[in-house]
Amino acid sequence: MSKIDEADETLLLDLLNTTPVVDGVQRDDLGDVEAGRDWLAAHGQPPIEGEWRALLDARQALQRLVRGDGSASSVARFVDGVSRRPSVVDEGITWTLDLPRGRSAAARAVLAWDALRASGPGRLRPCANPECRRFLVDHSKSNSARWCSMAICGNRMKARRHYERSRQPRGAIREP
Repeated sequence: MSKIDEADETLLLDLLNTTPVVDGVQRDDLGDVEAGRDWLAAHGQPPIEGEWRALLDARQALQRLVRGDGSASSVARFVDGVSRRPSVVDEGITWTLDLPRGRSAAARAVLAWDALRASGPGRLRPCANPECRRFLVDHSKSNSARWCSMAICGNRMKARRHYERSRQPRGAIREP
């Protein structure tokens, strides 16, 4: 898979961001079967319990991987059995992705991660706010986005740095 499908990129980023910290407490948006089924259905995936369980495992592996705490081998089981099949149509050839039943959403997320890794190395990353558990895909030309949300994390981090600078005595050496 070389080019990432926009829906699969959204699926991946939404999956990675299902464990946000809200008011200092980590939340799990996939914490129970019903929430998982609703999430899967909202993302056009089969809303069945087996899909939800595979998705939880894939989320954990992908979050560790994107944070640099895991290896690519940790996601191999989610793409085992995935294949692409060509079909001839009037316009040329179209490719159909055959996904394993019971883990198709997990496989899509892993394939999206790999497509991002290959097409835009370093563009999928954790938010630079150490108190945040969210991720971002940087689509900027300069690849310099640091926060999942400029309005939330970016503003907080800038305000915190400003406060720390203003508390230093005049003439003190400031760290970058």
